[in-house]
Amino acid sequence: MRRSLLITLLCLIAPAYAQDTVPDCSVDRDAVMALDEARFDQALPDGGWRRLDTPGCHLAAAELIAAWRASHPQASPTVAWHQGQMLAQGGRNADAIPLLERSRRSVEQDVAGWNHYLDATLAFLRADRGAFDRAREALATQSYPDMPGMPPLVDGYMDVPTQQGQPPMRVRWPPNLDVVDGLMRCFGKPYAEAYGRSCRAPM
Repeated sequence: MRRSLLITLLCLIAPAYAQDTVPDCSVDRDAVMALDEARFDQALPDGGWRRLDTPGCHLAAAELIAAWRASHPQASPTVAWHQGQMLAQGGRNADAIPLLERSRRSVEQDVAGWNHYLDATLAFLRADRGAFDRAREALATQSYPDMPGMPPLVDGYMDVPTQQGQPPMRVRWPPNLDVVDGLMRCFGKPYAEAYGRSCRAPM
């Protein structure tokens, strides 16, 4: 459970990039298709599909993830979530919603308020402000789990271990509240803009 939570925290925040030139959305497709899930989905910042997480390439990223999922039927729901995010980044909200829904967790598995984040994201994509506000409030009041091995919570932040040799990542509790608050500040704007750093409060 702790490992699953830490992996979730590590893959929640995708960077937003500024780009003025025509993007290069090409990849070595055969090499990418051969990657296991960890290297395809979790290698930060630009492993697997993530090299296409840039303006102009989001739909290409969604297509690449769809192809990888088709050849890896045992992939976790997290990969479908990222495919949905890329579709939303590309403006295809209706296509994104069912993919995002695949990541919903059972009550027992959801110790960090993931479902509240999911509900807020879905409400944003559906332009349902009432549902969004309810999901945001539920996420904001998510209690910190009393689990062995969890890092201490200091001033609302936790230090999450990252890849070996790298410093820990400082993450606000509850996870994704900064993302949801960004969606709130830019509610009604395209997801690609509202999800970006410009809509979030500075750390």
